[in-house]
Amino acid sequence: MIAVTLLCVGKLKEGYLREGVAEYQKRLAKFCAFEVVEVADVKIPDEPSDAEAAKVLASEGAAVLARIPKNAMVLALAVEGGAVSSPGFAELIGAAASRGTSHLCFVIGGSLGLAETVKRSADRLLSVSPMTFPHQLMRLLFVEQLYRAFTILHHQTYHK
Repeated sequence: MIAVTLLCVGKLKEGYLREGVAEYQKRLAKFCAFEVVEVADVKIPDEPSDAEAAKVLASEGAAVLARIPKNAMVLALAVEGGAVSSPGFAELIGAAASRGTSHLCFVIGGSLGLAETVKRSADRLLSVSPMTFPHQLMRLLFVEQLYRAFTILHHQTYHK
């Protein structure tokens, strides 16, 4: 069974988001060893200067890099990444598994996104959408897509 880590900056604050993620986490258990790892987000001033924003990104980036599992294939969610359809995402996961990848690590940044150091260290950048979503909502959207991908790989009808 493939291991999947979702490495996120910050904790989910809203109960409905925590409940949604927990539901998909429960569903994913039959397809993969899934875990969510959270690193602390850094307090950001209301209107940060470029230097303040860079400092926040650097701090969060260092925390993310320290928590990436050894030998994991790292896929960072970033707006400049390549977009894939749901079947394409399933194919990406299936191809990684067939090449012998035993651990996938997906990374979701904080409210300012991901540090360049994290993006450069990733094996691949993925874009979920050209639209902008709050990073906390992205976590729920992503785990739903991850579940959908596994149902596609296992020929289940959920994805239709």
